[in-house]
Formats: sequence, C-alpha cells, structure tokens
Amino acid sequence: MDVLYPRCAGLDLAKDTLVACVRIHGRPVQQETRTFGMTTRELLTLATWLAEHGVTHVAMEATGSYWKAVWYLLEETFTLTLANAAHIRNVPGRKSDVKDAAWIADLLAHGLIRGSFVPPAPIQEVRDLTRTRKQLVREIAQHTQRIQKTLDTANLKITGLVSNIIGVSGRAILRALIAGQTDPVQLVDLARGTLKNKRAALVDALTGQVRPHHLRLLKLHLDLIEQLERAVADIDTQLGEALAPFREAIARIDAVPGIDTVVAQAILGEIGLDMTRFPTHQHLIAWACLCRRLDESAGKRKSTRTRKGACWLKTVLVQAAWAAVRTKNSYYRAQFLRLRARRGPKKAIVAVAASMLTAIYYILRDSAEYRELGGQYFERLDRTKATQRLVKRLRDLGYRVQLEEVAA
Repeated sequence: MDVLYPRCAGLDLAKDTLVACVRIHGRPVQQETRTFGMTTRELLTLATWLAEHGVTHVAMEATGSYWKAVWYLLEETFTLTLANAAHIRNVPGRKSDVKDAAWIADLLAHGLIRGSFVPPAPIQEVRDLTRTRKQLVREIAQHTQRIQKTLDTANLKITGLVSNIIGVSGRAILRALIAGQTDPVQLVDLARGTLKNKRAALVDALTGQVRPHHLRLLKLHLDLIEQLERAVADIDTQLGEALAPFREAIARIDAVPGIDTVVAQAILGEIGLDMTRFPTHQHLIAWACLCRRLDESAGKRKSTRTRKGACWLKTVLVQAAWAAVRTKNSYYRAQFLRLRARRGPKKAIVAVAASMLTAIYYILRDSAEYRELGGQYFERLDRTKATQRLVKRLRDLGYRVQLEEVAA
C-alpha cells in the first residue's frame, strides 16, 4: 500500500495526558513514542518534538473536548486530521494508549483516515454560542415544568387556562403569589389580554392549598428562569456581533420556510459558510445523518434507520421541518403530505429536513436566494401519477370514479 505521508504522527488523547507516536517511513519504518501532559507548556514541547522529527501531518481522535486545545495549538504548524473514533478502531485485544497512537499514525501514513469537519475559528465561536443558547433555553423549559408541578401540588389548576405560565399574565400571578397574595379574586385582576374572559374559571382554579414551602419553590424557579433569560439575551447580543460578517448568508437562510433567525444562526454555526468541504449536497445530508443507513448483507437489507450523530444539527432541522410543513401552499408541505401517506410522518419529516438542508447547501454554495417551488410542484411534475393516486384514494373510500378531461 502506498505511503502518502512519510513523516507523520498519531496522537492518543486523554484528559491529563496524551501519547504521541512519530512514524518515519523507511526500511525499516521508524517509530518513536512519547507521553506528554495536556498543559500548554507540555503541548508546546510536543509541537517542538514533532517539528524536530520533520513531521508534516498529525492525526488525533475526536475524544470528548480534549482534542480542541491540542488542535488549536498545532493547527498553524502542521496539517491536522481529526478522526472519528468509531472509524479507526484497532484490532480487539490489542488496546493500549501506545498501540492506539501507533495505529493512528499507520492509518494516517497510508491515507486511510477520513477527516471530520472542523469549522474555522469564527464559525466555531458561533457554534459555541448557539449551542450554549439552546442549552439555556432547555433549562428555562425545565424550570417552567417544575413551576407547573409545584402549582399542581398546591392544587392551583391554572396550567390548563394559562397557555404560557411565564408569560405576562402568568408571571404577574406568580409574583403576587410569592409576595403572599392568595386571594383568588385579587390574583385574577392581574390577568391580561384574552385571559380576562376566563375570570370565573380562573377564580376557581386559583383556589388551592398554598403552603410557604410551595412559595419558596416558586420563587426559586422563577428567579432562575429570569437569570437564564438574561443570559440568553446576553448571548443574543454576542451572536449579533459574531455574525456581523455573515448577515447576508443568515438572511438568505432565513428566507427558507420554517426557519427563523435563531434557527438560521444555529445552522450556520453547525455547517459553516464554506460548502467546498462537502463535494455534493448528498455528502452534507449524510454528514447530518438525515439519510438512511446502508446496512445490507447477503442481498438483504437489514435496516434503513438514520444513523445516530449530528444531534445539534439534526434536531434543529427536524424542528424547522415541522414548522415548514405548516406553511400553506409550500413545497415542503406538499412533500410531507405526499410521503406521509406511504411512509408515515416520522420518515416524511426527516425527508423534509433533508430537502431543507439541500436548499441551504445551494444557497450557501452559490450565494443564491431561496426559490419557492409551490404546493402544486409534484402535480405539475407528473400529472398522470397524481391522477392515478387520487382516483385510487377515492375508490378506497368507496366511490365509483369516472374521469372526464375538461378542455383547456
């Protein structure tokens, strides 16, 4: 097998140490292994040691977040490759840090490692902010559910009447409860908007058995929610600054049905702006784990489930797809309804998410604007098949169908 990189190195990473193996091609092949710490001083020593051996390419596993510090320190000096640990497993029964480092170096030397996508630093900053924002929003939802649980425990059944318990009316009622106001009539006067029309039901629902313990829990969770909301607002400000060079791309992605500014920011943080990393849109869809897996043996297909992975991008695209299919007279709604009848809603929504990612790929690659194909796209594409499908549907419902074409 041809050697592509005669002087390379493999790194096996851990939390506090890393094992580096330098591989120098020759007859025989020379290998030298050393163990380094993960402090900055130790990593600088590693870089000097690799340079003294004339190393040009370095590969490492994507182990937790340990690889990031090593990557950022070495990326300016060496050509780096980040490997998926599942793709470079060694022979079972020969597992050790030293053997793993040597195995990574051998694979890299022969070009057998497919590098993972590592975005440039500006996109990585956006990714960190969008992921942190999503985690904080999840925590807000969790504390909101705990408030609802506490209200149910106190027999205050307002969660079925107030759609958003931390909205304007809900928050005003909660603050009054925390302050010691337990009179249902006084609490109902704090309602705003259409909630005023439910006065009688609210008075009944706000009559409960509130103890000081419940009030302490409500105050705790509501204070945490407000702290998290301030943190989210601060992240939004930072995102506005970090995404200033990418405003045009964000606006183009935002034009896709089902996608708003927050979702567009998250998508850009995950896939970046440079689409040359993905040769075709199929490569991007496969990287996002939105296509069915290839699992066949002996001529039999075992599974077509999507692969696990890309959890940050896949979840946000599926959520955006559910919003897109609610847009009337849109291509995505037509695609969803068409596939749902044959394959069910789960597979249909994944297909819609893949279509949305395909559109985003070409929007970013060609700096193009989104063009809506319309809800009648599939009927226009194949009028005959649409006719046959509709006739069959009517017959299944018990109707006798006789077709007569109307002159144009």
